[in-house]
Amino acid sequence: MNRGKISNILRALHILYLIDWLHFRYEKIKYRKTNNFFCEQNPEVKLPPDYLLYESYQLNYKKYFTDGVESAQWLVDHLSKHVTLEGLKILDWGCGPGRLVRHLPLLTESCEFYGSDYNQKSIEWCKDNLSEISFNLNPLNAELPYPDNFFDIIYGYSVLTHLSEEKHREWYAELFRVLKPGGILFLTAQGKHYRIKLTEKEKKIFDLGDLVVRGKVKEGHRTYSAFHPESYMLKLFTKAEVLEHIEPEPVSGRGIPQDIWIIKKTM
Repeated sequence: MNRGKISNILRALHILYLIDWLHFRYEKIKYRKTNNFFCEQNPEVKLPPDYLLYESYQLNYKKYFTDGVESAQWLVDHLSKHVTLEGLKILDWGCGPGRLVRHLPLLTESCEFYGSDYNQKSIEWCKDNLSEISFNLNPLNAELPYPDNFFDIIYGYSVLTHLSEEKHREWYAELFRVLKPGGILFLTAQGKHYRIKLTEKEKKIFDLGDLVVRGKVKEGHRTYSAFHPESYMLKLFTKAEVLEHIEPEPVSGRGIPQDIWIIKKTM
């Protein structure tokens, strides 16, 4: 039985949250010594509460911080191919506890950074600890507290991966509302490399070009998962030009990479 079938059984039994919570407790024990050592060696690094960190990434303080630095540089490298990162308004949509956006002010020139998330505790922590960035709470529904045509760049790192098909459409429209004409939208998705995780039934849906959604848990939570065929994404991206669609090859020991979509608002 593959892990996809096991996941669906746990969802149907309504015990996936319990399993995920037990995994969180396991990681607290697993990383206790290494996390304490990181804190001793890096007392200046502000870290979010353990569950916020786990929910958005994993409970390894060093990897959370160093991978955040690397991911920020990775994002800048991709965006710099399409726009000069100077004097822009940039939104981290689904920022969580700021793992990535906290590092961006050091990598750009005179840009204004914003973060938005539906998790109130994450936003409260960010507001209290990451003063260079403006943070706002948003609901799960597609409603952002910004005016039309406000941002030059919006990025969402592994956010679509936790939304229903209805929310895909609604959030895409809302992101385009607050994105300037000619602005850049950067998104990641669970594309063709994730097909191996699917059950045979889910593979048939995926191969037809339809979104595969594993729900029966709270939408937006790490346990809610969506998988994205290329043809589905191309249909989703209306009033836009696809600048790049990148399907990174898997690297041993690094997990399955998500697809990268970089699009430009044309209307």
